Amino acid sequence: MSDLPELLRQPGITLLDVRTLSEFQDGHAPGAMHIPVEELSFRTDELRSCTTPLVVYCKSGGRSRMAQHILEQDGFTEVYNGGGLSDVLQALG
Repeated sequence: MSDLPELLRQPGITLLDVRTLSEFQDGHAPGAMHIPVEELSFRTDELRSCTTPLVVYCKSGGRSRMAQHILEQDGFTEVYNGGGLSDVLQALG
């Protein structure tokens, strides 16, 4: 994702980690919120007060793609698939 570094430099960005709790506890992007993708459709209200854009990431990009779809279906408009944790960490520098 070539524009990820630019996206992550935007003020007010919200990072959302959709991996499992154990994956999140093993390491995550600084300041990331955590909602496992399996719980996301029940917990979208927790994200209503977040600033946009919202960048979702997982381990490799598959679950974050699913999360992006769930959020868009629930009315979120500025949602981006950040790919995997390694992609996000690399983009953050």
